[in-house]
Amino acid sequence: MYLSRFLSLHALWVTVSSVMQHYPSVWGHYDVCKTQIYTEEGKVWDYMACQPEARDMIKYVKVTLDPPDITCGDPPETFCAMGNPYMCNNECDASTQELAHPPELMFDLEGRHPSTFWQSTTWKDYPKPLHVNITLSWNKTIELTDNIVITFESGRPDQMILEKSLDYGRTWQPYQYYATDCLDAFHMDPKSVRDLSQHTVLEIICTEEYSTGYMTNSKIIHFEIKDRFAFFAGPRLHNMASLYGQLDTTKKLRDFFTITDLRIRLLRPATGEIYVDEQHLARYFYAISDIRVYGRCKCNLHATGCKEENKRLLCECEHNTTGPDCGKCKKNYQGRPWSPGSYLPIPKGTANICIPSISSIGNCECFGHSNRCSYIELLNTVICVSCKHNTRGQHCELCRLGYFRNASAELDDENVCIDCYCNPFGSVHDRCNDRGFCECKEGTSGPKCDKCLPGYIWHSLGCQPNVCDNELLHCQNGGTCINNVRCQCPPAYTGILCEKLRCERDPGGCSRSSG
Repeated sequence: MYLSRFLSLHALWVTVSSVMQHYPSVWGHYDVCKTQIYTEEGKVWDYMACQPEARDMIKYVKVTLDPPDITCGDPPETFCAMGNPYMCNNECDASTQELAHPPELMFDLEGRHPSTFWQSTTWKDYPKPLHVNITLSWNKTIELTDNIVITFESGRPDQMILEKSLDYGRTWQPYQYYATDCLDAFHMDPKSVRDLSQHTVLEIICTEEYSTGYMTNSKIIHFEIKDRFAFFAGPRLHNMASLYGQLDTTKKLRDFFTITDLRIRLLRPATGEIYVDEQHLARYFYAISDIRVYGRCKCNLHATGCKEENKRLLCECEHNTTGPDCGKCKKNYQGRPWSPGSYLPIPKGTANICIPSISSIGNCECFGHSNRCSYIELLNTVICVSCKHNTRGQHCELCRLGYFRNASAELDDENVCIDCYCNPFGSVHDRCNDRGFCECKEGTSGPKCDKCLPGYIWHSLGCQPNVCDNELLHCQNGGTCINNVRCQCPPAYTGILCEKLRCERDPGGCSRSSG
């Protein structure tokens, strides 16, 4: 009797387990794309929104350094120890394995003794800036799920910018600025993620939190993904339903956590002092022992699998979708426009599967950006109606104003048109040409009109002419040029360039003893 009862309980547990594994938890794990259910008509598929598991994305990264010869060791050189900056008998030699510090050591296993790390050349060309760009590329759209963590072996840099790209490195946007003095380095007030809120979570900030201290224990820099999630999901991320709802309805928020590439721009090495010690320049260099990036393949909630094929990550698409990101419907499954899956309603979401084509209008070619056409009798032609994905034109083949053509995307790609991102203060308008270059105001330059020409300096409203400088517009009579915006005059002088005697304003004018 006991045996039969045990077997009955065991059979019940197996049945419950097999059912439970096909359904996400109450908050929605989205780890199943479809499951069979029984109806009056028999077995049918129940489709759900689904996404791949988060994973260590560094396993699939390609790293590029600029300049290419910035890694130390060719030719060999000595550098100073981090713990003792005046003990300069360490050697970097690319021809000797034990003394080499190539880029791949940024991504090897941590915890090795001695620690392994990539290292740049030393700042031997000071005062010329020591600039290094480290680009991490995946050739795939990635959704970040955890903090980006960078571990330095050389002390955290005095100035650094973390940038992201959404179009495979064609254009870049800042993610966060890092500096020991944000106001001096980037003309930004210092902030931390704790100063943000739900309404300002997309703000690009400069933080001084990770850029102080020439100390062996001051190694790690974070870009806080989870802290930003917490504005919606709570401090311990218990209310993921709220976060999913925001991601589902706010494209800019979803795009903020989405990347194809990251770029670490190292602008000034750790000095630990106000002034650079020019007698010991071997103290100054960059060295990184670890970079951590966790995320998942972006599959638009149409896949749980993501495989590596020919050194490229590809979604294993469900719901009759196809493409690297499951971004379009399969052939013969275009009965309605492609749409990404939805996290809502919790916990299973909405699959938005592609359905079989029923009929089509002759000569209605819209490259997947519209499924509606209209016949214009006067022109005897068919035009697409309500083009999506920022496209326009008879066949949705052009980009809307304020967007330009993504040269790396096919015409049927949803990302075929990219935002111009013209700087609102430096550009004449928000439109750009077919290469993404904006039309700049006087004194402004750069593809996005975010840089100033010589003789101009960036103010809160864009580039303004220099009031003074050390080349042409000299402050007179011993005046000092302050940040190119004003002359600090001696007590006896006044005027824009200190060209007037202050006593000239007095009722009696200037006496012979004045000035």
